[in-house]
Amino acid sequence: MADPITITGLTKTYPGAGSPALREVSLDVAPGTFLVLLGPSGSGKTTLLRCLAGIERIDSGRIALADRVVAEGRAHVPPDQRDLSMVFQDYALWPHLNARDNVAFALRRRGLPRAERRTRALAMLDRVGLDRLAHRYPNELSGGQQQRVALARALIGDTGLILCDEPLSNLDADLRERMRIEISSLVREAGATTVYITHDQAEAFALADRVGVLEDGCLVQSGTPEDVYNHPATSFVARFTGLAGELRVRVASRGDDGSVEVLAEGTGQAFPVGAGGGAAPAVLAAGARAVLAIRPTGVRLTSASPGEHHLTGVISDVAFRGRGYEHAIDIPGHGRLTGVFSETRAARGDQVGLRLEAAGVHLFPAGDEAGDLSGGERVATGDQVTRSGHPELELSSDRHPHT
Repeated sequence: MADPITITGLTKTYPGAGSPALREVSLDVAPGTFLVLLGPSGSGKTTLLRCLAGIERIDSGRIALADRVVAEGRAHVPPDQRDLSMVFQDYALWPHLNARDNVAFALRRRGLPRAERRTRALAMLDRVGLDRLAHRYPNELSGGQQQRVALARALIGDTGLILCDEPLSNLDADLRERMRIEISSLVREAGATTVYITHDQAEAFALADRVGVLEDGCLVQSGTPEDVYNHPATSFVARFTGLAGELRVRVASRGDDGSVEVLAEGTGQAFPVGAGGGAAPAVLAAGARAVLAIRPTGVRLTSASPGEHHLTGVISDVAFRGRGYEHAIDIPGHGRLTGVFSETRAARGDQVGLRLEAAGVHLFPAGDEAGDLSGGERVATGDQVTRSGHPELELSSDRHPHT
């Protein structure tokens, strides 16, 4: 049975830290939801997961799992009494137990006979494709195989909540994609509520039913992947979920339907931004300075002939991506757009036209932490989280298990 999660006003500060790791975070998660928490290092996503697990005590606020309050005030239910399973970034397998016994260990607290525990563990290893490797020890398994053992251990507990701490970050690109599909299929088949943390927006959007974006300890937006991508609440959310770049603009005029026409600074070229093209158009008056955040899907290459484009630039780099080409384009006075896709290749040094699509651009006030055109990730500093992945936090306080 999947568990709902209710988090209200959650605040957590680590001793000696200058600022809270989490600030008044509130979030409701429906039973059976696959929630992905997305954010850079230091944003608070790992701290939030550890508070859910009971590894960290909260300073204030309230956490309820399956309508049972597990953290509030001085009340703190320990990890092994929260009916949850956890998949750690570093796998956290017992080195002295083989794959079968690592998975079977999750059933110890249920009081099942040893033979039944091992039979169930073999069946679960078969589900993740590792039954033939059941007798191997962790040091005899590849990283992907160890991750599947850790996933099998989480699933066999049949808990209502599964927590995943960046489980794919140590794997190579091809294995990450295969494991992403396996995790998605297996946890949805199990029907559990899942909270999964990552800093990879592509991974988040591929996995999630809902996405929560954290910045400096605050939950700045939550919603479906489509909502977060198409309607970012802040320039940080837009930037972190993938931009080709940003342009400095001024608001030229406003339409009755909420649309805005903007003027790129230094170019004299005006172009429209649709009413649904960003979070901020409604608060920007004519003449206001603003930043136009441009998705890779919001710009296309055109002829440099007059009337065909909104901007012009020079191709600085091009990369073949199989289905076509991604271009990096320098725009005089503004910087560089990256990831501009075209099915045809433009040569380095060519002058090209760029046409912006209203649905793929987002307008924000100029003071909203305007960045440059690099389209890169803004990484927070001062990550206060120390990772400590131990199976006993998930399953038992016994440090010397025997299955």
